[in-house]
Amino acid sequence: MTGGYLADVLKDQAADPAWLADAVGRVARDPAAVAGLFPAAGRRCGREPLPDPDPALTGWTVDDAARVLLLTAMPLTGAALAEQVGALYRYGDADEKRAVLRALPSVDIGDTGVGLLHDAIRTNDPRLIAAALGPYASHLDDEMWRQAVIKCVFMGIPLTVVAGLAERADGELGRMLADLDQERRAAGRTMPADAAALLSLLTSDPPARPHDQKEAG
Repeated sequence: MTGGYLADVLKDQAADPAWLADAVGRVARDPAAVAGLFPAAGRRCGREPLPDPDPALTGWTVDDAARVLLLTAMPLTGAALAEQVGALYRYGDADEKRAVLRALPSVDIGDTGVGLLHDAIRTNDPRLIAAALGPYASHLDDEMWRQAVIKCVFMGIPLTVVAGLAERADGELGRMLADLDQERRAAGRTMPADAAALLSLLTSDPPARPHDQKEAG
């Protein structure tokens, strides 16, 4: 998600576009300024859902987009950027943490943000878990990624939040879903419709996927 694209999206959505433009300029000149500007984005720009968003922005709010724009404006890369992004996550409230997670695919930190995904997935906040399973979740190893998908099912988080689900789902995920389905049936409960559909797909003897072949070897 490029800064230019988000700036266009926010042009008619931010409650105080002048403040946002100034904040982006300040962060571009002095990355340390983001520490004070990042928390203020919700109050100054608004927290409403983005209307009729691009599919890539489904579920985003105005403050999500404003905060991601601030992060993409920082003239940092690698370890320096990862340190700044990590600090914003650690000291932020739930909305700020969610924005950091949404920004990860758009900032130049390689796979060093994986620890933030792990932290978000360990929470019981569906907003953070959903944000952690966006495009950057491609950096998760298979085991953690499967556990996160199962947690979505367990918590009733729609599987539409999982980026690349159809491509990455494999036989082991199908086994885990089948175990969960059995547990729920024994308790007189059913699986969410999207999880039941995925389970049906994964247990209908499709051709082996790369993950299955790797683990079989």
